[in-house]
Formats: sequence, C-alpha cells, structure tokens
Amino acid sequence: MGRSFYCYLEGAIILFLHLLGSTLALLLNFLACLASFCVETSKGAGFGLSILWVILFTPCSFVCWYRPMYKAFRSDSSFNFFVFFFIFFAQDVLFVLQAIGIPGWGFSGWISALVVLKVNIAVAVLMLLVALFFTGIAVLGIVMLQRIHSLYRRTGASFQKAQQEFAAGVFSNPAVRTAAANAAAGAAENAFRAP
Repeated sequence: MGRSFYCYLEGAIILFLHLLGSTLALLLNFLACLASFCVETSKGAGFGLSILWVILFTPCSFVCWYRPMYKAFRSDSSFNFFVFFFIFFAQDVLFVLQAIGIPGWGFSGWISALVVLKVNIAVAVLMLLVALFFTGIAVLGIVMLQRIHSLYRRTGASFQKAQQEFAAGVFSNPAVRTAAANAAAGAAENAFRAP
C-alpha cells in the first residue's frame, strides 16, 4: 500500500473524529441551552434552535462533507474535493459563530455563557465548557482544511479537473441529456415560431 493510502486513512480518521466531536458539541450545546432555559424561561428560542442544530447539522455533516471527502480520497475526485472544501468551510464558519455564542441563536458560546454568568454560575460553567468545545472544533476544522488542501494539491488536482469531472458526470446522466435535448428543441422551436 502506498503513502497516499496512509495519508488518506489518517485524514479520514481525524475527520471522522471531528464529525463525532462536532456531534458531541451539538449535544452538549443542547443540554446547556436546556439548562439555560430551565434557569431563565425567556431563553426558549435559543433552546428550540439548539434542538434544530442537533437535528440538522449532525446528518447534514455526514452527508454533505464527510461523504464527499471519503469519495474524493477513494476515487481521487477533484469535484468531490471542491464539494468538501466548500461545505466544510461553511460549517467551520458556523462553528466559529457557535463558539462566539450570539444570544438567542441557540449557541452556548462565549458571549451567551458570560451573559448567563450573572444568572446562574453552574449553567454558565456548562456553557463555557460548550464554548471551549466549539472553539476546539472550529480550530481543528481550520487545521484539517489546511491539511486536506495540502494533500489535495499533492495529487495534482485542479479546478479545471473538477470542472471536467462535473461536466463528464452531468452529461453522462441520461436524465440530464434528455432534459437538455428537450430544452434545446423547445428553444429552437420557439425561435422559429412567429410572434
């Protein structure tokens, strides 16, 4: 087995741990928002949003960035690398926002924890733990983006290769070819039709 396989395996394991860590952070965020809601009942919107974040981010993380990364390494696909980079970067930006913890957004970050510190110290400590977890996940995400990007560049992949893969994939799909042919036929028919 070549060196690229072991680099892939290392990257896949670390990203899987990142996926598990982000899921744990979201579950802890849910518990912290629940505790905050129990102490201060006006925090219901934040608690409701924390439920949404757990339900939304956990499966979407797996489907939208972990699977494309896995497929990118498995098949050396530039297109899947680009999908991974785009979505993982967007999620990492969200983790930075979660670490900041804007009150009312359902994130138990630094600002939310400091606001709750005035109300209940135990809940604030839990929220500070979650903020620390979100910060660690965000930093790990940035480091992983850099590492995966360096692995990607070493494979000789490029944006042009990703475009070619996308075009080949789209035009090899029979449904897309049929839709394109129908659209072209309709456009040609409308062009020759008198107004």
